[in-house]
Amino acid sequence: MPDEDPLAREKDLAAHAAIRRIRPGMRVALGTGSTAAFAVRALAEKIGPEVTAVASSTGTENLARNLGLSVGPLLPNDAFDVMIDGADEVTPLLDLTKGGGGALFREKFLARLAHEVVIMVDHTKLVSHLGTRSAIPIEVVPFARPVICEQLTAKRIGWALRGGSGSGPGTLTENSNEILDLRPPDRIEDPERLERELRAIPGVVETGLFVGLTHRVYVGLPDGTVQEIVPAVAPKAA
Repeated sequence: MPDEDPLAREKDLAAHAAIRRIRPGMRVALGTGSTAAFAVRALAEKIGPEVTAVASSTGTENLARNLGLSVGPLLPNDAFDVMIDGADEVTPLLDLTKGGGGALFREKFLARLAHEVVIMVDHTKLVSHLGTRSAIPIEVVPFARPVICEQLTAKRIGWALRGGSGSGPGTLTENSNEILDLRPPDRIEDPERLERELRAIPGVVETGLFVGLTHRVYVGLPDGTVQEIVPAVAPKAA
């Protein structure tokens, strides 16, 4: 990585550490975003088409195919040995904020089908509480957005429509939905409860709160080393 981009170097280091969890013959789920892209490149370099994969976005799928990886559709009874992905925030309990790349529904769907979820980040993504450095994205049905926004406002949760104004259309996900980026009024002490509250609003398809899904995190550090973090309590079963 170029010396002038230290965070990219950290992401690359974390990605190379993460793909050591992958062996030829495995079925792999691929995340979306800049760090996931480093992992896709490392996977193509170190293992290549000896793994089969499903991607969480068209961008990741195109990158993987162009690098010679074997990428196909989701199968009816699919399960993954490993999912590799990045994150916008990681807490000490390995709860995550994800969705900066707009693929939160597909990423969480694949994560729930994976026996092991491996996350790669640079050191700036480590936070004490979710919502510290990133907004909390939710994927919403466009038709329902006015009602959803009114309910969020009533809960004193700030929101912004990604890629649009409050009244105009926003950027559509690959599921033809929109994304609202949320700023809760208080520090998020219980992300699992907040996720339940948000999911209970009709029209909310998914949230970017990934709670109890992560098995290990690799953190690229400024000194060129990689820190591996595992949760004190085992994640929920896939």
